[in-house]
Amino acid sequence: MAEVAPAAPAAPAAPAKAPKKKKAAKPKRTGPSLGELIVKAVGASKERSGVSAAALRKSLAAGGYDVEKNKARVRTTLKNLVTKGALIQVKGVGASGSFKLAKKVETKLYCCYQRSSSNVQNSKITINYDISLEINLKY
Repeated sequence: MAEVAPAAPAAPAAPAKAPKKKKAAKPKRTGPSLGELIVKAVGASKERSGVSAAALRKSLAAGGYDVEKNKARVRTTLKNLVTKGALIQVKGVGASGSFKLAKKVETKLYCCYQRSSSNVQNSKITINYDISLEINLKY
């Protein structure tokens, strides 16, 4: 007769996994945004030629911002502020060089009154507002 090997003992069952715990949501940051911090640092500077990117990073680090951890965020924020027109890049390209605050754009509002009919008593007055922007670019 054929010999039958005894059945191997069953492998020990894997311990039951505990249900996944939800990670606690990070608290929302309450301070000013990085763009506001950069604009404030550039505005506080008294330099005529603007603030260099290295000096900006030093002032952000002195204010308690972790520049080493957020290098890319600082770089992209500087580029975005230049494209939006909040900062002017005096020297350099990209996120390097010197930056100044942009001058505010002047807007003038012109108003024209027109009468719709010649009869004074029944006349309607329509007011047309034309907004024209005057931008002085003297840099």
